[in-house]
Amino acid sequence: MAHEDKGKYFKKHPEGTTVSDKLKEAVQKSAKDNNVSCKAAEKIAQSSGFSLSEVGVAIDMLNINIVQCQLGLFGLDGKQKKVKAAPSVAPDLEAAIRKALVNGRLPCAAAWEIAARLDVKRLEVCAACENLKIKVKPCQLGAF
Repeated sequence: MAHEDKGKYFKKHPEGTTVSDKLKEAVQKSAKDNNVSCKAAEKIAQSSGFSLSEVGVAIDMLNINIVQCQLGLFGLDGKQKKVKAAPSVAPDLEAAIRKALVNGRLPCAAAWEIAARLDVKRLEVCAACENLKIKVKPCQLGAF
């Protein structure tokens, strides 16, 4: 969502969307200055048994900002985007990225899976996408 939507993230979801109290509490506990990092959201999902998308909905419904994208796409060091294009892309990484494309884009979940499978950093996968002019979308938390 754009900056003008800040504080109105709940509007992305249908009226009547509810979140469990357990999940709300976990999100609020992890929030600092009305922000939850992508890494903290991942930890909430791992420890609570909720999916990343459910955690994202809870964050939205509580009007909390998601920051510090683990792919370097937003919310890092006060900048929108941290990741820069890799100077080159290994053939196995490019093949994995191209195989995982959905409508010409690489889903965030696929980027994470590729990083784990190839034992590279998540930022490296996104840097490769920048080099290949491939957009990463959608975000597992629903941020983009």
